[in-house]
Amino acid sequence: MTTELTYLALTAMLTAALWIVYIACQVQTNGFLSPQDYVDPEPRPVPLWGKRAHRAYLNAVETFAPFAALVLIIHVTSQSNGTTAFLTMAFFWLRLIHAVVYWFAVPYVRTIVFTLGFLCVVGLFWQVVT
Repeated sequence: MTTELTYLALTAMLTAALWIVYIACQVQTNGFLSPQDYVDPEPRPVPLWGKRAHRAYLNAVETFAPFAALVLIIHVTSQSNGTTAFLTMAFFWLRLIHAVVYWFAVPYVRTIVFTLGFLCVVGLFWQVVT
């Protein structure tokens, strides 16, 4: 498997697992779901770190689609090279760092890391179109 596909798989698993922190916060704060919670879709209140965990998860889901599409295009068109390998690896690690700094409300770092992740996607796009 190529480096790009390996990091696509790792990013997919990371994205799929980020909900766990939010749900752990929900259970810690409010207990397990009651039958009424299944009827009313309104989220139960959580502390700020739980809200940040939820936003980190949603942000990861939002950024995954363009990343995955570009990695798959690179794979299908055999455009894999050192740059695309580096960008996919960097994207994974930046997304992991982004989640952690989001959870812990680290100012400025979250924005910088998010921007660097976006630049990885832009770099992958550039590799596809040139």
